[in-house]
Amino acid sequence: MSGKNGSRRSFLGAAVAAPALGAMALTDPGRAAAQAAGVKRGDLPDLTIKQVKVLVLKPEGRTGEKLAAIVTNSGIEGNYTLDDRYYHTNWSNLGWIEYAKGALPGKSVLDLPAITSQWRPSVRRYGQLSYAAAVDNCCWDILGKAVGLPVYRILGAHRNRVRAYASSQHLGTVEAFVTDVKHAMSDGFTAYKIHPPGGAGSYDYKLDMEVIKAVRKTGGDNMPLLYDPVGVLTRDEAMKVGRLLDELHYVSFEDALPTKDIDGLVELAAALDVPVTMGEFIPSPYDYVPYILRGALDEVRFIVDNIGGITSGMKVARMAECCNMMCQPHNWGTLLDHAVHFHCELAMPNNTWFEMTQPMGITDRPYFKDKLRIDKDGYVPAPVKPGLGYELDRGTLDNMMLRVEG
Repeated sequence: MSGKNGSRRSFLGAAVAAPALGAMALTDPGRAAAQAAGVKRGDLPDLTIKQVKVLVLKPEGRTGEKLAAIVTNSGIEGNYTLDDRYYHTNWSNLGWIEYAKGALPGKSVLDLPAITSQWRPSVRRYGQLSYAAAVDNCCWDILGKAVGLPVYRILGAHRNRVRAYASSQHLGTVEAFVTDVKHAMSDGFTAYKIHPPGGAGSYDYKLDMEVIKAVRKTGGDNMPLLYDPVGVLTRDEAMKVGRLLDELHYVSFEDALPTKDIDGLVELAAALDVPVTMGEFIPSPYDYVPYILRGALDEVRFIVDNIGGITSGMKVARMAECCNMMCQPHNWGTLLDHAVHFHCELAMPNNTWFEMTQPMGITDRPYFKDKLRIDKDGYVPAPVKPGLGYELDRGTLDNMMLRVEG
């Protein structure tokens, strides 16, 4: 188990070229892709963007899903989901196609850093542009496909699998969590995270504490356990819950307080041994600095959709690494939501966990040929296919298509 007084890093073996590729990937991703594949940058196919589209699927028991598609002159297509997001200035991605059609055609994927950069002061003071993540992630998908490599190999591979924890739904009772932990263990998970009843709306921190105790009893003394109330606790409640987490040796206290309560987070982090993990609702890579400098978090977390895609995710990961901090990316939602964070995790030395939505398999979609599963040791193996690594079944996708916008 990890904690403030224990080991903060676990380097699981890095390729010699990983640091050099990692640094290059954020400044010249085309050169990094070519070098990772052992070819010359000039030998890459024409990656000028020719077309952008949105693939709108028929609703089948759920709201119709949407996929962004960016197509190059060489015919390579990059894809990413346009599903609803956690709160953002444009959490539904409405208007993405209009933005992308105006901003992208004629530009090259090789110029990715300039395409999605938010450094200009007139832009960055408002937070990351909400449309940028889908653009960025599609472009990384294209780069990987252009050189026949999964994205993490271009970013600089540090490992080929990541240990998973089962990440619960917001279940309603103590008994439901006990059942869920047992299910996760029977599936082969070796760690578990609680999303307590309170995170779903009205909450009772005392019920959360009963869940915390029951999950520890069920999982046993040596099972790493994490707790995420999604920012609904008051300062007093968070302190009481945190002391219980210390007593029961939990390894992460995520979003204990509302993200904007930096003063409260500083107080909490100083008082507890359990690492205070924050960052899901920080809207820009530039907004992490005061949290780190003031000691308002112990482990850094991010959602790529909120901060500008894989490129910004890796910037935040490196910021954490330079500050001797672990980074614990969010994994939740569709297969592609999991995939983009997974590539970041595989490419950073300062990461331990892959968050696997419980029950396992909930991310499966018939229009993907591949699935996310843990291996016999409780780890998620790295994808081997190029790009984001999870291949679309085009025949099934076409049969599910409602319309194509663009």
